[in-house]
Amino acid sequence: MEMAKVLVAAPLHEKALEVLKNAGFEVLYEEYPDEARLLELVGDVEAIIVRSKPKVTRKVIEAAPKLKVIGRAGVGLDNIDLEAAKERGIKVVNSPGASSRSVAELAIALTFNVARKIAFADRKMREGTWAKKQAMGIELEGKTLGVVGFGRIGYEVARIAHALGMKVLLYDPYPNDERAKEVGGKFVDLETLLKESDVVTLHVPLIEQTYHLINEERLKLMKPTAILINAARGAVVDTNALVKALQEGWIAGAGLDVFEEEPLPADHPLTKLDNVVLTPHIGASTVEAQMRAGVQVAEQIVEALKG
Repeated sequence: MEMAKVLVAAPLHEKALEVLKNAGFEVLYEEYPDEARLLELVGDVEAIIVRSKPKVTRKVIEAAPKLKVIGRAGVGLDNIDLEAAKERGIKVVNSPGASSRSVAELAIALTFNVARKIAFADRKMREGTWAKKQAMGIELEGKTLGVVGFGRIGYEVARIAHALGMKVLLYDPYPNDERAKEVGGKFVDLETLLKESDVVTLHVPLIEQTYHLINEERLKLMKPTAILINAARGAVVDTNALVKALQEGWIAGAGLDVFEEEPLPADHPLTKLDNVVLTPHIGASTVEAQMRAGVQVAEQIVEALKG
């Protein structure tokens, strides 16, 4: 009997590859092929695994007559033509919970970094400046954290913040009071959360309703001493409004892992500001998250093909 072929088109943890091979599949591996190369590779594959790239377009799907399942090792499905997959009855699977803890820890790390001006102090030290007075920070204990989006990641962030002695406010269109109690949190409306929080952290998907959710009007609701953290999606925040807010002191600082334009241009106004900490979309970039994401998707591929 011919082995089913699985195309792994992005880096995948060794343990995930083992899951596929132990299931008796033939694994083809090529890292981030472009569309032209994908069209050459997919002719006889029954499954494709990607990350945030490459794109699995309608053209690619149409070129894969045996394709039964597409796996995304991670959360978003933006790079997969879901409509084309649905038309063909192709199953699409992902691993939304794999990186929750990693993203949550980064959000908290960014909060500490901005609150204690760690990146600023580090830069000054490397420049030969002992900027002790300019690096005056704040403690997080006793401060209020506002979590916008109380899904898997928002829950983890709230849990860590509660353990740090922070008060926790929550905003979500679908409140779950039982889950809120577990993290010592309280649901409020978005306006109240923005007005009362010392740190606002965003954990919502990018959909029509969340595009520029944090705009000029809402930034002006925040305390001038507040910190904004975004480890969700760049376009949840209106970048131009945020730059203005940071320049003019509407808020004290920001920690950003995601941007409306990625990679962030080297000459972007955000790179010129001392009150913002920038990281290159590394929320899920931990050994543990990558392993979980790969293994979870590989297991779902096995289940889908062996049914």
